[in-house]
Amino acid sequence: MTYSAVDQDFEAARAAAPAARNVRAMRAVRIWLFTVAALVFAMVVVGGATRLTGSGLSITEWKPVTGALPPLTEQAWNVEFDKYKQIPQYELVNKGMTLGEFKEIYWWEWSHRQLGRSIGLVFGLGFVAFLLSGALRGRLALTVAGLGVLGGLQGAIGWIMVASGLKPGMTAVAPVKLMLHLTTASLIFAGLVAVASGLGRREREATTPGVRRFASAMLALVLVQIALGGLVAGAKAGLTFNTWPLMDGHFVPPLSALFLQAPWFENLVDNPMTVQFNHRVVAYAVVALALAQAWAARRSQPGSPVCRRASAIAGLGLAQAGLGVLTLLEMVPLPLGLAHQAFAMLVLGMSAVHWRLTRA
Repeated sequence: MTYSAVDQDFEAARAAAPAARNVRAMRAVRIWLFTVAALVFAMVVVGGATRLTGSGLSITEWKPVTGALPPLTEQAWNVEFDKYKQIPQYELVNKGMTLGEFKEIYWWEWSHRQLGRSIGLVFGLGFVAFLLSGALRGRLALTVAGLGVLGGLQGAIGWIMVASGLKPGMTAVAPVKLMLHLTTASLIFAGLVAVASGLGRREREATTPGVRRFASAMLALVLVQIALGGLVAGAKAGLTFNTWPLMDGHFVPPLSALFLQAPWFENLVDNPMTVQFNHRVVAYAVVALALAQAWAARRSQPGSPVCRRASAIAGLGLAQAGLGVLTLLEMVPLPLGLAHQAFAMLVLGMSAVHWRLTRA
């Protein structure tokens, strides 16, 4: 090999080095974003456990920093217990509970808040590190920063939700605020997985406008269904009308029952029959749309990644619908309730990835 040939190889390697560094940087950012998404997923599941065990009001103060330490002495535990005894939930629901029973609900809420702090720490340190290294820049940096701002807002929404349950006469949080809290968490999760899944892709997938429209509609409808699920949880509507496919003997309940309260729009939040019926109807729509998307993808792009993802979403949607029916029939036991919430996030995550990759 001549000197000039060696020199040419060296120049080519030097030119390729920045591209290789960029690939490694994007891989690291992708791993970081998926890690944060996994923590958000865990937080949603633990939040579901907090709700199902009635633990969400056990910590009556918002201390983002000092609250990271739980009570460490028996005296400190009694102080926290005395604070809990001052709220309506204790007087109306849990009066007479022991300190040991209080600790059980306290640990659920503390774990939920601790996960929130962990998410903030992992996100914040990673964002600063990748920003300083140059891995995050331009539109990507702004998008990720926006998700961070939404995460910070989520902490405030969580406290506003808890505070709604501390008011006189309240024994649980307000359904609308629970819905807002869950929906915001879902938006953050979907955003994280969508951004992460689009990083480092070398080739753009060939997709049709129809495929892209299906992907957008699927993602939007899943988010709507999760929001309605938050209302079902807030109104405890899953503990009523525990039959399927009929509700109180009807496939479609009479309007007089669905719109029992006045003004009519309050039924959308406070009427357990209306809240659960809406959740059922949109569940049918999610399954129908998922199957239609899989069929359309199979017809237009058989055997492609698009087709495989659409089929996976359809399978997850059917499994989630079946799990929802079982959860309803069994009156929402803790394991089934958590599985139903976790599967909802899986359907959402897969829909977000599919939506992003049809636009990559």
